[in-house]
Formats: sequence, structure tokens, C-alpha cells
Amino acid sequence: MPGSRAWQAFSSRDPAYTRRVSENEPNRADLQKDPAKVSGMFDQVAKRYDLTNDVLSLGNDRLWRVATTRAVAPRAGQRILDLAAGTGASSVSFARSGAHVVAADFSPGMIAEGRARHGGIPNLEFRQADATDLPFDDDEFDTVTMSFGLRNVNEPKKALAELLRVTKPGGRLVVCEFSHPPSRAFAGLYGFYNSRILPVVARTMSSNAEAYDYLNESIRDWPDQRSLSAWIRDAGWADVAYRNLSLGIVALHRAVKPA
Repeated sequence: MPGSRAWQAFSSRDPAYTRRVSENEPNRADLQKDPAKVSGMFDQVAKRYDLTNDVLSLGNDRLWRVATTRAVAPRAGQRILDLAAGTGASSVSFARSGAHVVAADFSPGMIAEGRARHGGIPNLEFRQADATDLPFDDDEFDTVTMSFGLRNVNEPKKALAELLRVTKPGGRLVVCEFSHPPSRAFAGLYGFYNSRILPVVARTMSSNAEAYDYLNESIRDWPDQRSLSAWIRDAGWADVAYRNLSLGIVALHRAVKPA
């Protein structure tokens, strides 16, 4: 995934990519999760990203954000990394506690939109960052969190290891991510909504409806709750646990860095 150093170097030497984004041509990622395509896709949907998600999730994204904030349990004096922060909607909820929050994302378009909306909050800073090569020191954060972003990383296991590296011993990980409903009947209904209803709504709401075709593909391809828990454990995290939200459409994973 493109980060503060690698992505700047990439974009500066790839005029074709810069031209494609500037001309606003639809940019669609695929399951190869090429960094340039993923970043360009999010750049193009940045302005209406939060509104589109609110509509497509039928408002559930607000409930998921509340659950994530409660799991993070931010406090004044803490330093929190919100990776894949997008425009900073979740970061703002963390910053309200008085914690210092770093909202990091690999999409320069998302970061620019976040700064435009929330740049006046003194304890919230925006940074461009590569999830697989974070530009932060070892043991820097009390809590690291990632909402709906791990699925878009081309090396998610490496990202989990990087999150461990920058977390203080005894610090916590909170990952909120799409998952797989355990009920077969509900999973069928959810699949119907994703394949038939969501694309129609996305074409109405989003400036790049093709991006939401990728959303469906990435959710289907993503591991289930137990498999992701195993990935987190294998990366070195301890006390790994998860709970389902919205009947398993989303799972909230938690873990602790061994002291």
C-alpha cells in the first residue's frame, strides 16, 4: 500500500497515474489490491465517501463507529493511531476524549478531505502512511485501531505485524472489519443485498460506482472471524477476541500487545 515515502516517490514518477486521477476517470481496484489502483479509487470517492457509506449501510456505520470507539476507550493523555482513517470520522470520536489521535491513511485524497473537514481540531493530526511500512517509532501508541481498511491492504498479515511494532507493550489493537454472518439464512439475504441492491444505490450516490463492485468482491474474498483472529494471533498479539456486530456483517476484533 502506498505510504508517505513510497507513495510520494511512486506518484512523482508515474505521470500516467497522475493524469488518470486528475481526469477523474473511474479507477477500480481488484483483488490483487494494487496500491496505485486502491489509492486512486479512494481518492475519487473521498468527497462523498461518508455519506455513501451511511446510505449503503442503512445507517449501521454509525453504530459500528460507536462500538469501535467504546472498544478503543480513548482517554486524555493517550496516543492513538487510527489507521485507514479515511476522512477522519472515527478519529474525531477518539479525539473528543482528549487523546492525541493520528489519523493515517494511504489515500492522499482522503487525507486532504479529512484535513479540510477536521483540520482545526488541535489534538488530531493527519498523516499519509503505508500500513505495511508505518512511518512511526517502535512502541509509540497506547492503542492502534483500523476500521474497514485491513481488507484493502495487499499484505494484511504484514500490516498486523507493523501495528504490533508501533504499539506500546500492554497496548491494545481494535480492528473493525466486514465479516461473514454465521446464519446461513441471513447470509443469503445479505448476499442478495450486496449483489442486487447495493450496486444500484452506489450508482446513484457515488462518483465512482465501480469502486463498490470491488467492495463486494473484497468482502466475499475476506476470511471469516476465526481466520482473522488466527492472523492476529500469529502476528504476535495476545488475548485475541472478537464479537459480531449487525448479525456478523461486521466483526470487532480486539487484542493486546504482550507486556
